[in-house]
Amino acid sequence: MHRPTVFLTPDLLIERLGVRVTLAVEVFQRTGSFKFRAAYNVARNVSNPHLLTASSGNFGQALALAAKLTGKGCTVVMPATSSAVKIESVRGYGATVDLIDTTKVTREDRVAQLARENPEAYVASPFDDELVVAGNASLGIEIATHAQAFDFVVAPVGGGGLAAGLVRGLYEGGSAADVVGAEPALGNDFARSMREGRRLANEQEPQTLADGARTRQVGVLNWEILSRSIHEVIEVPEAAIRNGVRDLFRLANLKSEPTGALAVGAVATRPDLFAGKNVCCVVSGGNVDPALYAEVIASA
Repeated sequence: MHRPTVFLTPDLLIERLGVRVTLAVEVFQRTGSFKFRAAYNVARNVSNPHLLTASSGNFGQALALAAKLTGKGCTVVMPATSSAVKIESVRGYGATVDLIDTTKVTREDRVAQLARENPEAYVASPFDDELVVAGNASLGIEIATHAQAFDFVVAPVGGGGLAAGLVRGLYEGGSAADVVGAEPALGNDFARSMREGRRLANEQEPQTLADGARTRQVGVLNWEILSRSIHEVIEVPEAAIRNGVRDLFRLANLKSEPTGALAVGAVATRPDLFAGKNVCCVVSGGNVDPALYAEVIASA
């Protein structure tokens, strides 16, 4: 049901980064991000008549469409600060949107409250769920079986569902590529966790430009996978995220949301790690507020 990823090798971007980069582009995936892979795998494998989740937008959109395709109801808890385009898209796919102020109530607490009110609902974590990781592994398999063998696969890290799925999928596909996490420096719970050897959390949802990575901590399941499998975590400054969005537009003719530009931002932040290597950067999605996007690509 999901669409295969699109591989691009933009010459100007490669020249700018000084690294042999191939983009695995999920911008053209159904609902505009990799999240549909996971969401549809959830919807088709559970018998519950209603699906309930919390999301900044991409998983919410994906689960809303997956629920519609499988004849289920869907409610998505979203921060009031979520991109307007993502809120409207969730509603457009037929789901109910429950907006919250995350400075007053956590996503998890609101989901728990709604789950008590609707005991027949399946609570789907956007990242910490076996079905989610299995769905995301499909992208890893596609990268593993691509004609170009990669040394590194660089992907955004928020809750860790994508990176964990890539680890599994690359292994299943027979690839020896190492997975490198690209995490916003403003929300570096995973990088700190790796340094200390235990799962840590941000005190609040980090208000990074990369709204898809505004998580307090990686999932329990994903920590188990990534803590022993991730090669390195690169903490990407906000300026590098902005530059990544601009570079993808100007040098690859590609519209990416800020979270989708984290991998390119990570390569630009640590080019020494990737020198002389074949690198696959996952552009995870393209759902971005038009006004924000215009402001980012127009800035110097």
